[in-house]
Amino acid sequence: MHHTKNSGLTKWEEKTLKGCRQGKAGAQKKLYEAHAATMLGVCLRYVKNMAEAEDVLQEGFIKVFKNIDKFDRKGSLSGWIYRIMVNTALNFLRSKNKIQFAEYEGDLPADDEQDIYINEEYTQQQILEVIRDLPEGYRTVFNLYVIDGYKHREISDKLGISINTSKTQLAKARRMLRDKLLAIKGKEHYGRK
Repeated sequence: MHHTKNSGLTKWEEKTLKGCRQGKAGAQKKLYEAHAATMLGVCLRYVKNMAEAEDVLQEGFIKVFKNIDKFDRKGSLSGWIYRIMVNTALNFLRSKNKIQFAEYEGDLPADDEQDIYINEEYTQQQILEVIRDLPEGYRTVFNLYVIDGYKHREISDKLGISINTSKTQLAKARRMLRDKLLAIKGKEHYGRK
């Protein structure tokens, strides 16, 4: 039985990818439907409202279909689409001048007091809402570093800021996120009494 060696793609992905490369609308629709919900979630982490997130999603998929021949199979197809969505969201924020970076005054939080939400019982919805409520600069760096796994040097290149600014945005975002989540926990605690 012949199969593509180490392509890492499922048969469905191979077939859909081939169709997309031939510009077939049916294949494009299938790829869109398979990834739209997840990618909308990615867009919603970067932009504040649903209308903007949907705009970013549509623009991102236009780029996906336009550049489908550039998918090199080195990673997963979904990972490749994911990176395009993140870059499209960043371009959107830049084009609207929505990212403001304020230098952080004060001590950076110690490592052991960061990311409390990982071990606490917060719902995904609560965490998403708090992330979306962060100022654009903090939210963007937090998303890139903590959730999407970029290093400060990569964030610095992507956003045109210094590595130190990236680090201070992250520290401020983490502190603000922690305070907001603790406030939610406090309200829930007192609400139960």
